[in-house]
Amino acid sequence: MTDKFDPLEGAGGAAGDRMADEILQSPLLGGGLPAEARRQLDLAAERYRFTDVAETHLFEAERIAPDHAAVLIALYRFYFYKGRLTEALDVARACVEKALKLNVLGDDWRKVEPDDAPFGRWEALLPRFFLFSLKGYAYLSLRLGMVEQGRAAAEKLLALDPRDRIGAKVLIDVLDAMEEADD
Repeated sequence: MTDKFDPLEGAGGAAGDRMADEILQSPLLGGGLPAEARRQLDLAAERYRFTDVAETHLFEAERIAPDHAAVLIALYRFYFYKGRLTEALDVARACVEKALKLNVLGDDWRKVEPDDAPFGRWEALLPRFFLFSLKGYAYLSLRLGMVEQGRAAAEKLLALDPRDRIGAKVLIDVLDAMEEADD
């Protein structure tokens, strides 16, 4: 295990890494991250094992570039890998809200329909950002015992991504198995 953590590296393997890189480089997401905010994220990565210090750098990056996707992704990953799932869920919720705005999908993910964006086109960056954000929200909701909320988000994902490239079916299958075990 390493003491260095890059909060901007992907959590989902090579495909997740590529998706994160594309999001961070996309001018559609507000252009580049200010240099000082990037420096703060780098410092957070270097000091990852010192939780309070790393978090201070993340907060400074957030102060410099509030609502920037790179900062939101870094905060999400930091909290997720630190096992601070409630805080990760809060950031996942903020990512969903940002993705809703960027995709001009309204303000409620529950009302998003398959034809509202090109969800089936893998190269469509912003819709993919929405799907991955919603998946994080669904997963963390389930992990934190908010089963109805998590199931609703996972089912919405599957409706928007019927080919299930995002992997919502796994979440639904786990929920179904848990319900069967309870019966």
